[in-house]
Amino acid sequence: MITLGEYIVAKQHQFPEASGELTQLLGSIRLAAKVVNREINKAGLVDIIGATGLENVQGEQQQKLDLYANEKFKAALEARGEVCGVASEEEEDIIIFNGERQSRSKYVVLMDPLDGSSNIDVNVTVGTIFSIYRRLSPIGSQVTMEDFLQPGYKQVAAGYVVYGSSTMLVYTTGHGVHGFTCDPSLGVFYLSHENMMIPQQGRIYSINEGNYIKFPNGIKKYIKYCQERDEKTNRPYTSRYIGSLVADFHRNMIKGGVYLYPSFASAPNGKLRLLYECNPMAFLAEQAGGKATDGFRRILDIEPSELHQRSPFICGSSEMVDHVGEFMCEYSPEDDPALR
Repeated sequence: MITLGEYIVAKQHQFPEASGELTQLLGSIRLAAKVVNREINKAGLVDIIGATGLENVQGEQQQKLDLYANEKFKAALEARGEVCGVASEEEEDIIIFNGERQSRSKYVVLMDPLDGSSNIDVNVTVGTIFSIYRRLSPIGSQVTMEDFLQPGYKQVAAGYVVYGSSTMLVYTTGHGVHGFTCDPSLGVFYLSHENMMIPQQGRIYSINEGNYIKFPNGIKKYIKYCQERDEKTNRPYTSRYIGSLVADFHRNMIKGGVYLYPSFASAPNGKLRLLYECNPMAFLAEQAGGKATDGFRRILDIEPSELHQRSPFICGSSEMVDHVGEFMCEYSPEDDPALR
């Protein structure tokens, strides 16, 4: 069996200009994921679950594990000196690493340290999402905001960790998507899913239907389409929504399906973060043969203008994503109240 570390080293030749830095960076993420996984598995036994009483920059209640995961990933990324700065969903501004070695590093990391953290209280799957870019500022200088506000197609690597019935780390460096499962007895990630591919067509749609009344007309029509009986297209489809992007995405990656988080009147720009959630998942989806759009545009082509920018997000099996786009174009005119 091949370990994650062995696999990363074996594929290092795909990035001859990296000189091993990207390999070390992914190793830092692996280490932090193991530490966070250990703490998640103790939830309920130690004082690590529940809200802190604080809010993050998006006005969302921070969970204790949000802060714990954020600190552990920052510490791991700073320690090896392969990252010059980090942006986190839990931090209002970018984090600059000022050490001499860090200032000479080539990469920045954007992350959602603990996606779906409110699910921890009820023992439901959560995850970590990360995105890696090559810095734009000169080597040796201090990292700038410009280094983080890059479109998704410029990502060097991206991935997620899913903490569920088993813990998996899934990543891409632009050469396919590969998954590694953690052996809890050894604390080692082993290659379990090489060259993962999303089926072009699935039978699962993932959306919070509790917000149905707020959705754009195109999304409403698509949901009704999914629910209609049609033997030729193998409908009705199955509705599955966990409320953790990592968990819903991972299931659809393996079984096929589409994940939808559209815009609506109270969230005209959507709710998911473009840089921390949409871009890395879109990169993974495309590398696995799927697609990701905001309903009209390819996610990876969107030029970010803000660190915590939000976006509608449609992602998964390519045929299903295309079909959603057709409904959006047909049933979502400019006067749709859900889009105002």
